[in-house]
Amino acid sequence: MRFRFISLCLCTLAALLFSAGCGRYDASPFTAEIDEPNYRRGKDLLRQGRNQEALASFLKVVDMRGDEAPESHLEIGILYQQHIKDPIAAIYHYRRFRELKRNSPQSDLVRQRIDAATREFARTLPAQPLDNQMEKIDLLDRLDQLQRENLQLKDQLLGVRTQAVTTSRNALSPLASSASRPPLGSVAETSDGIEPLAINHAESPISVEAPPAESVVVASTPTPDPVVPMVTLKASRASGPASTPSVPASGRRYLVQKGDSLYSIAKRFYGSANNARVQSILQANRSVLPNSAALRPGLTLVIP
Repeated sequence: MRFRFISLCLCTLAALLFSAGCGRYDASPFTAEIDEPNYRRGKDLLRQGRNQEALASFLKVVDMRGDEAPESHLEIGILYQQHIKDPIAAIYHYRRFRELKRNSPQSDLVRQRIDAATREFARTLPAQPLDNQMEKIDLLDRLDQLQRENLQLKDQLLGVRTQAVTTSRNALSPLASSASRPPLGSVAETSDGIEPLAINHAESPISVEAPPAESVVVASTPTPDPVVPMVTLKASRASGPASTPSVPASGRRYLVQKGDSLYSIAKRFYGSANNARVQSILQANRSVLPNSAALRPGLTLVIP
């Protein structure tokens, strides 16, 4: 009897202890998270700088309360990001906080922490995608700037080349005009001036023979300009037409103004402009205008 009584008392005591333990475990989720002993201990350890021990305390709160521990998730995420340098674990606990407290005032701040942890994780990758992307953008901007500078240099080089060609042609034009003068005896003096004539020696009745080389004597003293002989070449004119003069008698001259182009000049003189008339003006001024790009203010053009 005595043994049975002792056994019954032990069973009753074990049942009471089990029910008391279950009651404490079931009642803990209904208490505030910040009142949990492990949560308060974790905050105290954080103030002391004992980060690893604080992390263990917050993890115990999460294990005990499950989905009722959003603040512990936030503290764990901060510890993982700032002290343990584990951005992946920090992102997980930050997201758990946002899921458990969707309307929290700290939701936007936690989202910014998620973005920062994501960038930190991307920098640990071998390829470093974020850094390479920013470097690519910088290179594209630099390439665009270099292309603009290259175009500006090309324009300046074209202007220098055009000016050099124009200067050289202007310097050579007096020599070319003097070289194109007709020889003595090939012009006839008229009332209007000197008109260049083409002499056909085969059909002309007047035989003009050049003096032999031995008869030419070079004088050491300057001599006055020779008088051009008056030669009547009626037979030559009757037998064949004269050669075309370099500048037509009916040609008009125009001084190029700023803003002029060959098309505007053609329209000014002909009433309308087309490619044929522009080419006609260009051909008539080949000695001073090699192409339409060489047109500049102050240039005198012959309008055919």
